[in-house]
Amino acid sequence: MDGEEYDIVIMGTGVTESILSGLFSMEGKKILHVDSNPFYGGSGASLNLTSLWKKFKPQEAVPEELGQNRDWNIDLIPKFVMAYGKLVKMIIKTEVSHYLSWKCVEGTYVYQYKKGGMFSNAGGVIQKVPANDKEALASDLMSLFEKRRCHKFYKFLNKFDEQKPETFPKRDPFKSTFAQFIEEFGLEDSTIDFLGHAVALYTTEEFMSAPAVEVIRKMQLYMDSVGRFGDSPFIYPVYGLAGIPESFARKCAVYGGTFMLNVEITNIEVDASSGKSKVWGIYEGKKSFATTKYIIASPEYLIKTGLSERLQKIGTIVRVICIIDHPIAKTGNSNAVQIILPQKQTKRQNDIYIMSIGNSHGVSKKGYYVAVISSIQENPDVEADFAIAFETIGAIKHKFVTREDQYVPKSSNGKDCIFVTNTLDPTSHFETAAENVIEIYKAITGKDVDLTIKEAEE
Repeated sequence: MDGEEYDIVIMGTGVTESILSGLFSMEGKKILHVDSNPFYGGSGASLNLTSLWKKFKPQEAVPEELGQNRDWNIDLIPKFVMAYGKLVKMIIKTEVSHYLSWKCVEGTYVYQYKKGGMFSNAGGVIQKVPANDKEALASDLMSLFEKRRCHKFYKFLNKFDEQKPETFPKRDPFKSTFAQFIEEFGLEDSTIDFLGHAVALYTTEEFMSAPAVEVIRKMQLYMDSVGRFGDSPFIYPVYGLAGIPESFARKCAVYGGTFMLNVEITNIEVDASSGKSKVWGIYEGKKSFATTKYIIASPEYLIKTGLSERLQKIGTIVRVICIIDHPIAKTGNSNAVQIILPQKQTKRQNDIYIMSIGNSHGVSKKGYYVAVISSIQENPDVEADFAIAFETIGAIKHKFVTREDQYVPKSSNGKDCIFVTNTLDPTSHFETAAENVIEIYKAITGKDVDLTIKEAEE
């Protein structure tokens, strides 16, 4: 640091911060990227067995049956990547794709609670989410007549074009909420529920009051992502998510960015007259500073430097990392799956997400799987809060619980040219993180991130 001046100082090497680091370095900005940890990825790092036990069970030895460290890459914050989402487009545009290998996720499943009938008992079931109109006709999520109605809706999604009013049904999607718009298709509540939570990927019932066109766009993204890498809309990097921030960090370094790990940031001084800030930190026992016009920081750095008044806590995220020795039941023995438990089906206020990943993605020893449950905490007793999720996963060999306060910046984000990134939410995908990148990038540059993919790049 040593008093040198930079265009932007970025604190934290999580996914959001690392993408911004890569994008701004490619714009010719002089970047200093620091992290208080000795590794990349921040709270989104991937751990081997030794690191996992050291973090959560330091008094216990790693069970010999689990094998070697080289067999395990366990994400602290697991997320799948939408195959044609904003993050993938950023990866393609920045050519970070050259540093990563991907495999498809076999499928997305949704939990539905079924009322008991004459020949069946009440209880929850796991069913595959239809990825297209043909799968809608074959889905066990719906009755025979409901399948036809859902098939009709999927056909509409395939043809819908915002620029062509002739593809609209009677109700205008620009002038109605999704609740009003969906009435025309006569779908049952349970069908609308899985469409909103497992296809549009909303975490609450807010999609019902959202403008219909916004919900339709999200559903079209889901369907556009199907078939690009396989029969699922989601992909996942081999050897875990830590490769994503590392790859963007590598891209930043290629363009002249400076990276420093093990830097303890102590305080931030804002000089209103010059419009520049000093970032003070301790590195290898020496206190020094860097001068910059813009600061981008993950929330924990503002807490450390006494600027927590710029943050708004919106909840506590609970994630439970489970090591299991079997694929999750009723998912076709899949190596990698996502299961969404919508709030209405579980009588919670927030959805629960389950991700299960096995050996073919390079995250576990053969014969084992890493299943991670994520949601907003509603009950301090994790066993009670996630009872349905634990039942869905089945027998668990080892369990590790993490809690993380979820922060977003207050309305004054960007005050004194200090920008705060959002805590990664409990959703199972990176679309919200990518939107956070786009928002901060535009606030600093005044222009949108170019996400146009040319045929050669694709």
